Amino acid sequence: MPTFNHEEANHYDERILRLVPGYELLHQATAAQLATTLSDDACILVVGAGTGKEIIELAALKPSWQFIAQDISQDMLDIAEQQFGQHNISDRVTVHCGDINDINTQCDAALCLLVMHFVEDNGDKKTLLKAIHSKLKKSSNLYIADLMRPETAFERESQLQLCTQLGLTEVGVERMRHNLEHEFYPLDRIRFSELINETRFSTPKQYFKVLGFAGYVVGS
Repeated sequence: MPTFNHEEANHYDERILRLVPGYELLHQATAAQLATTLSDDACILVVGAGTGKEIIELAALKPSWQFIAQDISQDMLDIAEQQFGQHNISDRVTVHCGDINDINTQCDAALCLLVMHFVEDNGDKKTLLKAIHSKLKKSSNLYIADLMRPETAFERESQLQLCTQLGLTEVGVERMRHNLEHEFYPLDRIRFSELINETRFSTPKQYFKVLGFAGYVVGS
């Protein structure tokens, strides 16, 4: 699983907009559901919090929400902590670099957006989902979005075409093409549902889909 260190961390927020069609809409749709379902004193676990961009946006939405920003990249979290300070929300965010199992708080919701497709389906995906489940209060929701296996013969090429329209360079397209084949571990909908069931979450309900990327909400 990549840790997005050094330069990758510094340029992540700029690059991701060209790599994930609908990136901002995904986060807006997720935030709307959190605002609808959570109380004002909720605590939200953000798995793979990265540079903290989504936490900053959610913190502005509800001034009393608390957050746990988890990631395995200290470089990403260093950027996040700086951003939290600039937005005056450091007192609302607990930053955790490392294993989810080492977090001691029970949360009211969890986000795992664009993380799990980096994790192999050799038991590691299941371990990740079980760890998230263990940190959620009963009947809380997990919002999970990932690159999925293509459902048509032309979906991947269409995805790359859209990324080009979003500003991805020819070099970037070739790198992305390589990564789609060799660096990611996407699931089809059947296997995804199996894993969700095996880790004691409820039946996944899709709320986002743009070509290769899909977002689901599941209950604990």
